[in-house]
Amino acid sequence: MDILALDLGTSSVRGLVLDADAVPRPGALARRKVHLATGDDGTGTLDAATYLACLVECLDELAAGGHLRRVGLVATSAQWHSVLPLAADGTPSGPVLTWLDTRAAPPDGDGGPADPEDYHRRTGTWWHRCYWSVRLPWLRERCGDRTVRFAGLAEYVLGELLDTAPMSMSLASGTGLLDLRDLDWDAEACALAGVRPDQLPPLAPPGWHGRLGPGYARRWPQLTEARWSAPIGDGAASNVGSGCVDPSRAAVTIGTSAAVRMIQAVPAGAELPPLPDELWRYRVDHDHVVTGAAYSSGGNLFAWADRELRLPTGAELEAALHRAAADLVVQANPRFGGDRPPGTAPAGSGELRGLSFGTTAVDILAALMAGLCRLVADDLAQLEAGVGEPMEVVLGGGALTASPWWRGAFADVLAPRTVRWQRNPEIGATGAALVALGRVAEAVDIGGIGRTDEGAAPNT
Repeated sequence: MDILALDLGTSSVRGLVLDADAVPRPGALARRKVHLATGDDGTGTLDAATYLACLVECLDELAAGGHLRRVGLVATSAQWHSVLPLAADGTPSGPVLTWLDTRAAPPDGDGGPADPEDYHRRTGTWWHRCYWSVRLPWLRERCGDRTVRFAGLAEYVLGELLDTAPMSMSLASGTGLLDLRDLDWDAEACALAGVRPDQLPPLAPPGWHGRLGPGYARRWPQLTEARWSAPIGDGAASNVGSGCVDPSRAAVTIGTSAAVRMIQAVPAGAELPPLPDELWRYRVDHDHVVTGAAYSSGGNLFAWADRELRLPTGAELEAALHRAAADLVVQANPRFGGDRPPGTAPAGSGELRGLSFGTTAVDILAALMAGLCRLVADDLAQLEAGVGEPMEVVLGGGALTASPWWRGAFADVLAPRTVRWQRNPEIGATGAALVALGRVAEAVDIGGIGRTDEGAAPNT
């Protein structure tokens, strides 16, 4: 049996086929870039219909290449925190707000949770613009009376393709409205959001699987009998694909954004472990939680610098970064996109200091990347304080695959910890497949983890 893995990202939609051990099949990859609308006011939105069309194109391409013939299971990794207002007929009444959108603000006169510490413990989140507790009132005010319910991007897209598409516990936890222990919508969080449970997606039970609806089953007959598993948050998928599935290991993942996270086994109804004040907690599935910190800047820092600063490329850039780091004077605050929770700095909070007429484009890039390394190091120390011992670190993600220098910079900042690198570029797809197979614990022995100075895997 092959596994079709879907990656519903912020900058692209991807579909790839893996074998029964969650190893990517050579050449079985389709990708479409998506347009993320951004603005100086903190806008970060996607068009839902266009996004769905891109996913359909990916599946058409894989089907045309004969890659879907053996698929028996579909696993999905999807961006956390997205929200889409829907009209009574199920059509969007506004754009998709992504994690990058910082415009939402609490309603005037609303004081937030009665007990913020208990709220943080129950939901793993804060009363913050990233979560639906603040986003839904803000959206309702702007989208008018047509909006009658809300969904995440994954629920909308899969709802169009499948016979039914409830919300997974993983994605529900990213809304900030879920009680992480009881695995049901939290009454106080829903009250703050001004929403009833029937205006939210139904929650997927353990072991849920969907099937293609009749229209798309005719389009892709190879997938007619395939079971579609409940999606998981992209960060949780990356941890599993990095082999970081217990408190002995933390994953540092740099894709478009960045995060540091650890996974713990906590079944539904079990007492939740202590949660440090500055860290969030979500669900991987019904049996595991993921705790960590995230940053709005990651690979997008390099993309910005590459676009605006006329950087050298390839080996020339790597050599220049090593030279710049040896005598780095420039200091950088990399929060170009503002803070992720619990911080509240708005988009446009990035800073560069110590510039001179001798400053080069590579100096600026090195300072930005080093600044993010320091943010990660600070939050990793909080994760370790929560478990009481140092952790091994596994680096992963496309941005780190592209830059050996950045991998080395992380190793230096995080020393004396053991820092390794997951060379598999498909950590999200691999992780989503392993969760769908019920093999989370086995990921601790996953292959592809090596030294930070090793070359990329052959299929990059």
